Amino acid sequence: MKAVRFTRHGKPDVLSIEDLPDLSPGAGEALIRIEAASINPSDVKNVQGLMEQTTLPRTPGRDFAGIVEAGPSEWIGAEVWGTGGDTGFTRDGSHAERIIVPVASLRRKPSTLSFAEAASVGVNFVTAWKGLVEGADLRAGETVLIIAASGGVGNAAVQIARRIGARIIGTDRRAPRPGAAIAEMGVSLLADGAGIPAAVREATNGRGADVVLDCVGGVMFRPALDCLALRGRLVEMSVTSAREVTFNLADFYHNENRLIGIDTLKLDLTASAGILEVLRPGFETGDYRPAPIARRFALHDAVAAYQAVAAGEQGRVVLCPFEDR
Repeated sequence: MKAVRFTRHGKPDVLSIEDLPDLSPGAGEALIRIEAASINPSDVKNVQGLMEQTTLPRTPGRDFAGIVEAGPSEWIGAEVWGTGGDTGFTRDGSHAERIIVPVASLRRKPSTLSFAEAASVGVNFVTAWKGLVEGADLRAGETVLIIAASGGVGNAAVQIARRIGARIIGTDRRAPRPGAAIAEMGVSLLADGAGIPAAVREATNGRGADVVLDCVGGVMFRPALDCLALRGRLVEMSVTSAREVTFNLADFYHNENRLIGIDTLKLDLTASAGILEVLRPGFETGDYRPAPIARRFALHDAVAAYQAVAAGEQGRVVLCPFEDR
């Protein structure tokens, strides 16, 4: 079978397409034919060498959708979707014609989604769910501030928060892109880092946000913290520019705030599958929609696809191993 491979770290041009031996699942495993696999920024960072856990040589790729070709009889022919924090890092990933996964991780994709759409859900929606629901325990009626609401995780978080019944405030440096969920729901604020706390206070009559989901981190940490209401929860998942931050500890504990870190790389295929199953009803009812597919690439064009993501392509970039386009 053909697979994207890298044996050393660097820019996307270190990737190559290799012919590997056909895969054969063992006990407790299933073989999936990959119909579509999206490329996430974390996949690009993986190739660059920014993921310490990665072992080489490796096939990258976290998210996928496909058809079960081998495994338990009840799963043969099933259309499935998946993602994993181990996939593409410590086990071969989805940027290939086929992948072996634990049977315990198999989940049927929503019938409302195409393969390309289903392959574009994993990292973004699992991260948003883990942050808002498992991390912050966001409740109906609460106010949530989503920093970088037009980004991949932010776009998913807006939809999850809306389904929960929270009041949504989204911030970004520029107007929401066409199709972004925040453009259709919630309050969208255009403000730079320093101006965000004042804008949020104004939008909440001085109270602040019950939950802040900071999809930027680092340079945005202090402004995010300053947006919290009494007993507010701040969720951090990323680092931009500054790995170390400072804040007023007295203000923090007097406000009875909570700081929550989440890392979806800790979720393997099976753990991630549990979250995808919880998310499924939202996709089936239409409450959740994947970000638009920006470009589709054949497997042999993987370098160009990675370069598009590295350059900041808006929308999802998807590899389709059995499409020649």
